[in-house]
Amino acid sequence: MQFDFHSTRSVLVERGGAAHLAKRIQERGGKSALIITDPGVLSAGLLNQSLPQFKELSIVLGIFSDVQADPPISVIDGAVKAAQECRADFIVGFGGGSSMDVAKLVALLASGKERLSEVYGVGMAKGPRLPLILVPTTAGTGSEVTTISIVTVSESEKKGVVSPQLLPDVALLDAELTLGLPAHVTAATGIDAMVHAIEAFTTRRLKNPVSDCLAKEALRLLAGNLHQAVQVGGDIVARENMLLGACLAGMAFTNAPVAGVHALAYPIGARFHVPHGLSNSLMLAPVMRFNLEIAHSMYAELGKIIKPGLGGSSVEQAKQLVQYLGGLAGELGLPERLADVGIVSTDIDQLASDAMLQTRLLINSPREITLNDAAVLYREAL
Repeated sequence: MQFDFHSTRSVLVERGGAAHLAKRIQERGGKSALIITDPGVLSAGLLNQSLPQFKELSIVLGIFSDVQADPPISVIDGAVKAAQECRADFIVGFGGGSSMDVAKLVALLASGKERLSEVYGVGMAKGPRLPLILVPTTAGTGSEVTTISIVTVSESEKKGVVSPQLLPDVALLDAELTLGLPAHVTAATGIDAMVHAIEAFTTRRLKNPVSDCLAKEALRLLAGNLHQAVQVGGDIVARENMLLGACLAGMAFTNAPVAGVHALAYPIGARFHVPHGLSNSLMLAPVMRFNLEIAHSMYAELGKIIKPGLGGSSVEQAKQLVQYLGGLAGELGLPERLADVGIVSTDIDQLASDAMLQTRLLINSPREITLNDAAVLYREAL
């Protein structure tokens, strides 16, 4: 047995911990910081608890709040410029996956020693980078503990930068920041995190005992708390369990990479601007059904965690799990079909063609997905 496991150096779980963000920066020698976030986080007042301490500790602070979902290159460039202009010696990503992904790249690129066009792919980013703290405000992407940043490079394509250099110094998990999440966002990001764990556990490449343990515990926390978090948004225990579950799923999939669900979800997000978690949710059941003949024993093992009480053979248990997950989106009030997000049959061939560009993900699929397979899967989800 041989494997290499990477994760964030320090994971701090602390309710109300965001109020002490400046102190965490000062403890690590920071004197000036750039917080990278999005307009929604800013307008919701999620930074309000954090800002006073920066003034108290005389830490120079800049805020870049122009992050958008599926961030394009222009957003990365703008944030890098902001970091350089305020001479930040510390970068903070505060928000959902997009804000954290941008922050990782800014920490890497602000020194000017590497260019974005040079670091796409696996292991191309060498560093060094600026010190980095990531503070998630959704329980979904797990970006605070992953080696990956995703950039939208055209209307039809996303590219990944994958390197241990992107792991932050600190991941700060403050469940209080997630209390105001709307039910539909809670549902979509929660399913997204479940997809991360499911694909990490069933990946064809780099699956290992540590990632397996993390994936299973992530699913225990996520499946056990998702409905409560959606239905009773103020339940801090459910929120914290979701946040930790998403983090553990992130640890799992950054070492045992995701596969077909993500490969087919990315074109949906890039072309139709469907949120990433919802894109994954829409493709989850079709891809799992496609993988059944090869992955049924692994799915059955996960079924015991996600939906205890499944009966019959491993194939039957796996089918029951897929049926349950296929109905989960509708049960939680999310769109269930591609048609519900504006996709029509004439879009299928283009989506399938786009999905074939995701070679970094397709090679991890338990069962090979061809161009024709992708088209069939999209039609099934339509």
